[in-house]
Amino acid sequence: MKALLRDLRDHIQADFRPGLYAAMTFWVALLLTINYYFDLEDSYIDAFQGDPRWPALYFLLYATVYYGSVGIWSYYCQRPEPWRNRKFWLRSSTALICYSIYSGFYAHSHWSRQLFDGHIYVFAYYCLHNLQSILTIILPLYLFYRFIDRPQGQLSSFYGLAPSKKGLALYAVLLGLMIPLIAFASVQPDFLASYPTYHDTNANEFFGVSEWVTALIYELCYGWDFVPTELLFRGFLVIGMGQVLGRGAVLPMVVWYCSIHFGRPLGEAISSIFGGYLLGMLALSTRSIWGGLLIHIGIAWSMELAAFLQKIHTV
Repeated sequence: MKALLRDLRDHIQADFRPGLYAAMTFWVALLLTINYYFDLEDSYIDAFQGDPRWPALYFLLYATVYYGSVGIWSYYCQRPEPWRNRKFWLRSSTALICYSIYSGFYAHSHWSRQLFDGHIYVFAYYCLHNLQSILTIILPLYLFYRFIDRPQGQLSSFYGLAPSKKGLALYAVLLGLMIPLIAFASVQPDFLASYPTYHDTNANEFFGVSEWVTALIYELCYGWDFVPTELLFRGFLVIGMGQVLGRGAVLPMVVWYCSIHFGRPLGEAISSIFGGYLLGMLALSTRSIWGGLLIHIGIAWSMELAAFLQKIHTV
């Protein structure tokens, strides 16, 4: 734990520049203001749900966010070389295309209507929505890893998927610190408007099982959805992109990571900045995404549980 804390201290000391961090803060504040004032994602981008233009609009949003962040970092660090680096463009465009398709993917709606003749459409829709990342993120990144990066050296673990014992105590402490915050958030109206993400369906009646069985299946699918998120943001964009940007890979990832929460409550989007920054530094230090993955899934399931308990208490 001491070694990891020392790595985090060294990262901040080496990376921190007042002008850079002030500019990044202004940039992310501007993005948050535009989104929540104009309801950009929910009212405009998501208005094209199911339309072929939907993933293209997400690409425009994410590319603006990410390349704008890299531009700020490049300017303040006087590092123009990434813009001339083929590896940077290949990695960044792959990440942007994959996540934009993932965000604007809608084929699972059609699949859900066909599965069991649509009798469990709602349940199938939400489960397949969380599993479609196998096609849109996991498979493309694995092909990139196998045929472009070609496993070697620090990337031999598929962008940090190899377990690492380094920092496990710190990860446990961080998760423990989140529990009181989640408990407090669970009594807020905007939290209960979004959580739990599981909704009662007729799937348990269709299969002839207790509802806790279908709820468990859903929550496992929901938990899985954090695997590709960690793999892309902390693995591909930090551990992988670190070959090009070094420590500078963290801040642009953090701003983009914040933007994927634009459809969530404002408080969650803001907290994702701090969480993303910490998890990015940890991934860079440990060369593994497992700690972040455990924290992410642990927080997600804790939020689900807290919301379930609140709903039961108010019934």
